[in-house]
Formats: sequence, structure tokens, C-alpha cells
Amino acid sequence: MERNEETLTELERTIGYVFQNPDILRNALTHSSYANEATSKGEKTPSNERLEFLGDSVLSLVVSRYLYEEFPDLPEGDLSKIRAQTVCEKTLAQFARKISLGDHLLLGHGERQNKGNERDSILSDAFEALLAALFLDGGIQPVKAFLLPMAVEQINETLASHHTTDYKTMLQQIVQQESSEILDYMLISETGPAHKRVFEVEARLNSNIIGRGKGFSKREAEQNAAREALRYFGADGE
Repeated sequence: MERNEETLTELERTIGYVFQNPDILRNALTHSSYANEATSKGEKTPSNERLEFLGDSVLSLVVSRYLYEEFPDLPEGDLSKIRAQTVCEKTLAQFARKISLGDHLLLGHGERQNKGNERDSILSDAFEALLAALFLDGGIQPVKAFLLPMAVEQINETLASHHTTDYKTMLQQIVQQESSEILDYMLISETGPAHKRVFEVEARLNSNIIGRGKGFSKREAEQNAAREALRYFGADGE
């Protein structure tokens, strides 16, 4: 089904941006199955695959720059993990559903019958294509205005739960081999605004500092301190 002007206007209203060139938006909404059917009928209708290619880079740039500027204390490895969670197919599909993007996609008959507009892969690809369309039509600022509110929410969720290894337990198991050893954690600083506090913790063994760590919660900071302390014992904290 063709997207009429009213439908395009509805999507523009949802994303908070009016396209100077509506054809770019239509292109972003055109799945390859629709484009192939149109071609078989002698109509030249490009799919959104090239826009998806560009959108992938635009997405990575915006998210990477935000992480780099907002979290100067996080090492490259942690930044990469957080970015990966933010730009993965599942997350992008969730973003697409928030703006009901599937309702606006142009799909071939078979994809429509199979509810392709609900599939994560199609939704995430279309979301990247939409980012590219925004970039080409208005530059990087419209992309940031549209993308970052959703991305930041996902980033914060990832930060709150991104520790999967319990370094504190690993460290405790090493320390308790000597019954006289006393391990504790000392909060030494809290910095940053209320919505983005950074905690710094020291891991201390018999009052001697054996590790330091920072995090966006005391638990995370303690885990990072324990991770560093494991190296003190020659253990692998990775």
C-alpha cells in the first residue's frame, strides 16, 4: 500500500522533524520486497538498503560521541560493550516500535502476509534507514534530537546492569584463604550531577589499598575496585 502524504505527515509529527525532501523519507520506508515487486512491474523504486548502510554509520557516530563525551572515566572496553547493547538489532527494533515505524513501511505482498512489519530485522534496518534519511535531509542535529532521548535511556539501563562477573565474590574467595585477612570497601568520592553520579571506591585489605574503581552506583564501583584488586593477587579479572 502506498504511503500517502497524510501518513508521512503522521510519521514526521511522531519523530519531530519535517522533511524538506519527502522522497528521502519514502525511500527509507521502502523494503526490498516492495522495491522488487515494483521493478517486476516496470517501476523504478529503490529500496532502503543503501540508506540502511549509511544509517548504520550515523548511528554508531552519534552513540559513540555521546559515550565518549559523557563518560570520560570509562575505558574503551566498557564503552564498546555499552555501544553494542545500544545499537544491536533488538534495541533498534524496540526504538522502531516506540514510533510505530512498522505501520509506515512499504512491504511486498509476501512480507505483508507474514507480518514483516513486526520482525526485528526489518524494523531495525528501517530504523537505520530513517536515521540516514534524517542525516541527508537535515544534517546531524535532527538525528541527535530524535535518537539520543531513546539511546540515552537504553545506555542508562545498560550501565545499571552491565556487570555480569561477580569480581567481589572472586576476590573474597582468595582473601578468605587466610582467616586473619580483613577485606572491606571504602567510598572515597561522589562526583557529577544527581542524574549521573560517579562513585569511586577503594578495596582495602587490612587497611591497605589494593584496588580502586569507579562506577555509576556504589555496587558497580565496588565491582571495579575488586576487579583491579584481583590483579594484585595475580588473578585474571577479565
